[in-house]
Amino acid sequence: MIADSQIESWLQEDLGHHDVTNDVPGTTTGRLLAKESGVVAGLDAASAVFEYLGLDVRMPVDVGDQIDSRTVVLEVQGRARDVLRGERVAVNIAGHASGIATRTRTAVESAREVDDTVRIACTRKTTPGLRGIEKRAVVAGGGDTHRLDLSHMVMVKDNHVAELGLEDAIHRFRERASFSTKVEVEVETPEDALRAATAGADVILLDNMSPAETKQAVESLTGLDTEVLTEASGGITIETLPEYAGTGVDIISLGSLTHSAPALDYSFRTV
Repeated sequence: MIADSQIESWLQEDLGHHDVTNDVPGTTTGRLLAKESGVVAGLDAASAVFEYLGLDVRMPVDVGDQIDSRTVVLEVQGRARDVLRGERVAVNIAGHASGIATRTRTAVESAREVDDTVRIACTRKTTPGLRGIEKRAVVAGGGDTHRLDLSHMVMVKDNHVAELGLEDAIHRFRERASFSTKVEVEVETPEDALRAATAGADVILLDNMSPAETKQAVESLTGLDTEVLTEASGGITIETLPEYAGTGVDIISLGSLTHSAPALDYSFRTV
């Protein structure tokens, strides 16, 4: 759900203090249509912008749908002044979110051609203020949200290990975390993956490893008494994704799903 205060801030940023351009009389109908194929996302936020302005909104497609060019994804009716005022904010949000969903769908399909069980996840590399929209867009594309924020899982990273040591860091955070909170540990070698698992990690993040090193790390954890998940991350691209999908890793996370996805091209037309 998008808060009214957030919508108001978006509109104020775009309209400023004396909007003359959109001061148009009468009523009209506006349609948001795709100019290229892709996966739809962000319509909840785009719709919320128009509804905040008192307009009637209809969405002929569902979030997550694969669409072709010229597909109408949203239709809005009401005062022309308000239709035009909400246009740019809604188009920007829908385009940004749909771009993320489209890139995610490409990644998921690429990985599933190699291993139909591997999960594709995003990271916390999101735009401040837009994390909810971007994370939902990843889900629309078939991906996993990973952590929504720091409270969702303990992540023992390289800086923690440098300060505390690998085993001591795991033990320290395990003692302080809730029984329901998983502990993930970032490692950079197959040897440290085994150390982390033995020390009690629930998830092992295999950071910046080659596909060969990733496979070696995954295989080193086979046969342990405790079940651990493995995640590959760091420098993985859409092009190299299939190589990592073939390593047996459970999850592959890519920051580029959110921070580098090009916006899907939408156009808004009144009739």
